[in-house]
Amino acid sequence: MLVRHWDGSKEHRRPDDLVVEEPLTIELDDVTVTTTMRTPGHDFELAAGFCFTEGLLGDASVTSIRYCATEPAADTEFNLVTVETDGAPPATPRLGLTTSACGLCGAESIEALRERLSPLPASGPPMSADVLSGVPERVRAFQDLFGTTGGVHAAASFGADGQPTLVREDIGRHNAVDKVVGRMLLDGNLPASGLGLFVSGRASFEMVQKAWAAGFGVLVAVSAPSALAVETAAAAGLRLAGFVRDGQLNFYSPSA
Repeated sequence: MLVRHWDGSKEHRRPDDLVVEEPLTIELDDVTVTTTMRTPGHDFELAAGFCFTEGLLGDASVTSIRYCATEPAADTEFNLVTVETDGAPPATPRLGLTTSACGLCGAESIEALRERLSPLPASGPPMSADVLSGVPERVRAFQDLFGTTGGVHAAASFGADGQPTLVREDIGRHNAVDKVVGRMLLDGNLPASGLGLFVSGRASFEMVQKAWAAGFGVLVAVSAPSALAVETAAAAGLRLAGFVRDGQLNFYSPSA
């Protein structure tokens, strides 16, 4: 679209690219489990990742993913995805809308997470602060949508050398993470042993929950963690680094 840009001395019109934000309804075995505001693209990954990180799959495997199982996908504007499994526990519909700003933060207590997730096993020597501090800059090279719009978050998996192995972008931080986890799930690459997870915003409880569920050993965030995120990382045995920028970082979790 055309905007009026003030350059400090005068105003002139110029084109500006805006990120798209649309609702995506996710069904699990024909039960609607959530509607989230997302940036279209990698929708199957998002749906699979959400179901996995929220513990909805249990021990079941995903057998198929498709747009709208009951009518032409175009009729729902490709905003309905159905995930089918070989026997997931009966799904409970989520009430309300998951916004792009925040997912279902705090929906599960640490005690509830402990009931379904075991502490993360040690996986070799920890990645050095020098490696972790360089991750944001390495991921930035793959943030094409952010470079165009300036309006999306990124999530990325990375190896022991700090190099990104998978990068996804979305207007919602939690969606970007679910897209990464969903791709790894569909490729048979979970748990994410020996890998780290990068998020371009803050480290909320939800980000730690998703990293724990996927088996990442370290979570790197550009901004601050919450107190509950630090407590949850300690329960998980997850190494948590925040304010990772300009070659610096803070370690928060006791396991760091």
